[in-house]
Amino acid sequence: MADIRIAAAYIRVSTDDQTEYSPAAQKRELLAYAATHNLLLDERHIYADEGISGRRAEKRPAFMRMIADAKSPDHPFDVILVHKFDRFARSREDSIVYKSMLKRVGVEVVSIKEPLAEGNYSGVMEAIYESFAEAYSINLGQEVKKGMKEKALRGEVQTAPPFGYRLDNHNFVPDETEAPIVRELFSRFLTGESLFALAKDLNTRGITTHRGNRFENRTIEYILRNPVYIGKLRWNPTGRSRRNFDDPNILTVDGKHNPIVDLDIYEQVQARIAEQKARWRYHARPSYDRKHWLSGIVRCAACGTTLIWSKPHYLKCNNYVRGRCRHSQHIAAEAISEAFIKRLQGDLLSAQELQCRLIRPKNGAETKLQIMRRDLQRIEAKITRLTDAYLNSALHLEEYKNLKEALDAELTTAQNALQAAESASPTPDTGKALRSAIETTLRTLVSSTATTEEKYTAVSTIIDTCTFDKSTLTLTLSYRISI
Repeated sequence: MADIRIAAAYIRVSTDDQTEYSPAAQKRELLAYAATHNLLLDERHIYADEGISGRRAEKRPAFMRMIADAKSPDHPFDVILVHKFDRFARSREDSIVYKSMLKRVGVEVVSIKEPLAEGNYSGVMEAIYESFAEAYSINLGQEVKKGMKEKALRGEVQTAPPFGYRLDNHNFVPDETEAPIVRELFSRFLTGESLFALAKDLNTRGITTHRGNRFENRTIEYILRNPVYIGKLRWNPTGRSRRNFDDPNILTVDGKHNPIVDLDIYEQVQARIAEQKARWRYHARPSYDRKHWLSGIVRCAACGTTLIWSKPHYLKCNNYVRGRCRHSQHIAAEAISEAFIKRLQGDLLSAQELQCRLIRPKNGAETKLQIMRRDLQRIEAKITRLTDAYLNSALHLEEYKNLKEALDAELTTAQNALQAAESASPTPDTGKALRSAIETTLRTLVSSTATTEEKYTAVSTIIDTCTFDKSTLTLTLSYRISI
């Protein structure tokens, strides 16, 4: 009689699997296999991951717990049973890594539905099984993503409702309690309140997010930048946007839900956010906390970091202070202030064209044109799907002609409207606008009553880059202006 070996079992079922792969079905067949193959399968060593993809092992907690148990000094089992090799892993790379790891501690992985041939060909057959599983997983992911894109183009909901909405019959419906709060946030932000002040107020009032969390600056920003509140749906085929709202992969289409916020208000909010983003650098120190109005504006020509206030009255390279830059770039605050103001005065009177970067609010002044372009793309996508339906015999010729004629008319109207809107869009006189902005900034800088905060704010509004090179005593400026 063959020796009885101790076995463990791994069960995995993802959301796309059929009934035959249900946890109960897998467990039943694994227990039956163990009973007929001299294997002792203890319930304590049955590991299951339900509703989890097999593409990444580290995302499966039961799987990782099983691997840890197998490598433990107790060595509680000698064999791991799986229904098929694709239950163990759908990534060939993961399969090789974890099977090699298990082999080193004397644990074998056995598929009860995919017996391997004896001898040298067993490894080849196992690799074939795993390659098919990985190819199936990749193809399935592509098909799922394709279906999600089609749903997105049709304006169908694929996510949980955002704050301000609830889900009703697969559609977003304004929530009677939260919708007024959303409108309040947009309105108060336009009056000049900060993200921090808005978040603090909501937390003070005991209002929480849908997940029961407190509001933060980024939570408020996410709400203010979400086009769902003007009747749009946003979908990113690459996954989460992580607040990269300008990601070109993001698809924004008309939804089937009622908007909460007026389009004009939404556009004004986007314009103010864009202005703030242009003015305040990432991780920038608040203007009220500065020792000098050029601190954080001027950068070291050698390493690119900012010049900071250094006692008693100098601006010095931040990296040099921390030992990361070999160029001190220090200069008396009074000297660089005077040089900076003279440079602005010279540029104001100069007849030459100044180097200037235009800041166009991503969802502000151009929003109407963007919406019109997306509407045009939506109509073109409808025409493509209609043609596909006809070619696949889903529509009769007469029905196709009628629908195609209506869409063509809609397309022509949208094209004409977009062309008219683009023609009517004025071309700004950037030179005149920039010199006006420089003149306004200079008035603030030479004012005897202007505070450090006011001077910093005035300068940060128009300066895109500013570098100082002590070796040549050169101050280099480039400007930006919002239009």
